[in-house]
Amino acid sequence: HVQLVESGGGSVQAGGSLRLSCTASGNIFSITAMSWYREAPGKQRELVAASRSGGSTGYADSVKGRFTISRDSAKNMVFLQMNSLNPEDTAVYYCHANIVVETTMRLEYQFWGQGTQVTVSS
Repeated sequence: HVQLVESGGGSVQAGGSLRLSCTASGNIFSITAMSWYREAPGKQRELVAASRSGGSTGYADSVKGRFTISRDSAKNMVFLQMNSLNPEDTAVYYCHANIVVETTMRLEYQFWGQGTQVTVSS
């Protein structure tokens, strides 16, 4: 059993910053990738930032230069530092991970956190 738990959401004024955290726990053999998605009201869930185990990262065009994804692999954690926030960043942010679980064999699964609300006011 694997869980992803996010924290760090909240309300902030435009131009402000927030830092999201996500911790993976459970029967984890290894983590292939960890990412952040967001879902705004009336919109589809979109990829915001991704971090692969090799160290490569990627960002949505809308957040490049403002958001930074980082990981603490020893603690199975991923972070999203969000700067220069604007009202268009308002959404529920979800942690996502590709995790290899070892039971009788090693298989990779995708897991989602419960989501954390980020609200940016103008």
